[in-house]
Amino acid sequence: MTFKFPTAYTILFILIALVAAGTWIVPAGQYDRVENVVLGKEVPVPGTYQQVESNPQGVVDVFLAPIAGFYNPDSYEAAAIDVALFVLIIGGFLGVVTKTGAIDTGVSRAMVKLKGHEKWMIPILMALFALGGSTYGMAEESLAFYALLIPVMIAAGYDSVVVVGIILLGAGIGTLGSTINPFATVIAANAADIPFTQGIVLRFFILLSGWLACVVYVMRYAAKIKSNPELSIVADHQADIKAQFCKKTDVDSKPELTLSQKLVLVIFAVTFAVMIWGVSSQGWWMAKMGALFIASSVLVGFVTWMGEKTFTEVFINGARDLLGVAIIIGIARGIVVVMDAGHMTDTILHLGEETLSGLSAVVFINVMFGIEVLMSFFVPSSSGLAVLTMPIMAPLADFSGVGRELVVTAYQSANGLVNLFNPTFAVVMGGLAIAKVPYERWLRFIWPLLLVLCLIIMGSLSVVALSA
Repeated sequence: MTFKFPTAYTILFILIALVAAGTWIVPAGQYDRVENVVLGKEVPVPGTYQQVESNPQGVVDVFLAPIAGFYNPDSYEAAAIDVALFVLIIGGFLGVVTKTGAIDTGVSRAMVKLKGHEKWMIPILMALFALGGSTYGMAEESLAFYALLIPVMIAAGYDSVVVVGIILLGAGIGTLGSTINPFATVIAANAADIPFTQGIVLRFFILLSGWLACVVYVMRYAAKIKSNPELSIVADHQADIKAQFCKKTDVDSKPELTLSQKLVLVIFAVTFAVMIWGVSSQGWWMAKMGALFIASSVLVGFVTWMGEKTFTEVFINGARDLLGVAIIIGIARGIVVVMDAGHMTDTILHLGEETLSGLSAVVFINVMFGIEVLMSFFVPSSSGLAVLTMPIMAPLADFSGVGRELVVTAYQSANGLVNLFNPTFAVVMGGLAIAKVPYERWLRFIWPLLLVLCLIIMGSLSVVALSA
């Protein structure tokens, strides 16, 4: 009997159980917290850590965790349910658009015009996603782009792993090298009590060098599988992927777009443009983005005279296709719920505080980076990690002769690096589920790149620490 690596659902559930077991072993503790007016959130107070009564998580808590990942079952406060609902709405929207045939016909036309130049889509698209990550922390909203790019890239001779590379690595390297991202750089700098522009030159360097490394890595893989499709790490899933995303695509034919299909493509493009505008400048989040895609779905159904019954069926079927993705998002969030309920998070932070005391500049900043890497597994949210760690870690830099802006850079680089493969991060598990890329194969694909990025980050932090 051959061993089969467990699915993402099983991996996440095992992680929930392991974290729950840890709450019986790791001492429970908490920092005192005060309201930070600038951040609008409570932040931990350095030097106030104390052990508290333990709250070990049992079997019932393990099975409640996926539910609590969506919403708090006691207070009914929303958790990841807004992201999961948004994913289902995206599925319905894509189902309606796919029914019109506009995407398939448009892909065929695009591939005819791009014949021989398809590879240049990779750096261009990765640059656009990196721009989104660096400026406004593009994350959950990137899930909407998978179904758009997968048929395009498969028609170009690539696979869905290339799409994950373009979207996840593109937006991820942007967040890793954030410049003005309000959900990472700005909030961390505020928590560290420094202007967010301090250290921006180093962050630009990490952004550009990291983006270049990711582009070269993805383009090399894309060229390899284009010449030999059997080398794809999802070669055995290719038939299923094509069946879902490329039902009618034929790049050798030259079909013409009908007037209604052209209107659908315009609506499709405008919808994503409005979403980006709303998130980046109007403070939109999942509810308003979901409403936008519902409205666009209705508009597509109207301009194609789809009919109420057909529209309803294809919308529901499209949502059903992404149901598994929505469930994964809740399970992933459940890990953080169990850890917080067991009072483990502050204990781990306190261990980091003790470890960093009295270290030299270079050792300090690299150990800081390592601690932030560890914390990122348990607190994948960039804003959540900034609020949790910066009030504690930033003041410690003063005693090691390290600028606080370097601590901010170490934090965001660590968080961005981990969130390229973090199983507790819904964006990773959701994107892989949509693209039908098993988690262990993504790890096999990405680990050499992670080493390169780690060397870039640690080398850059060390050089600046030495020159301080």
